[in-house]
Amino acid sequence: MSDETNTGGGEATAEPANADRRVRQRFIARRHGRSCFWLAMGGERIALNDLSLEGFSASLAPPPRGEFAVVLQRDGVPDEIHCTAIVVNQVPGPCGPASGCRFVGLSPENADRLQEWLVTHVIMSATVRISEKDAVMIVQGRSLV
Repeated sequence: MSDETNTGGGEATAEPANADRRVRQRFIARRHGRSCFWLAMGGERIALNDLSLEGFSASLAPPPRGEFAVVLQRDGVPDEIHCTAIVVNQVPGPCGPASGCRFVGLSPENADRLQEWLVTHVIMSATVRISEKDAVMIVQGRSLV
């Protein structure tokens, strides 16, 4: 069971002992072996490792301290999501440490846009045909990791 609680208003909060755990499902940020979600920060474009409605992970070296500005980008689409995030965890990875980040400043409009991105990603990545309704349930569903 997750260490996170749901506040009833649809927003999940993490208990301090395990602040990196996300309530909703994470999605690998690759499709057909290529990165499909990116982070623009400090003049760099960084491929995301994974993305969820609550946050993301990426190789950020050095990891930012405190709240930092984030611009999320989707491969092949001019749309962007502007928000803020904080690093809540760091783990070793094959290309250096991976920073787990939680969104702290994500407007309702951008949260809706992010959900649309993830629903599209689920539909396009599925190995069997699924409906948009099923994809929404997957995106909004509880994390399996």
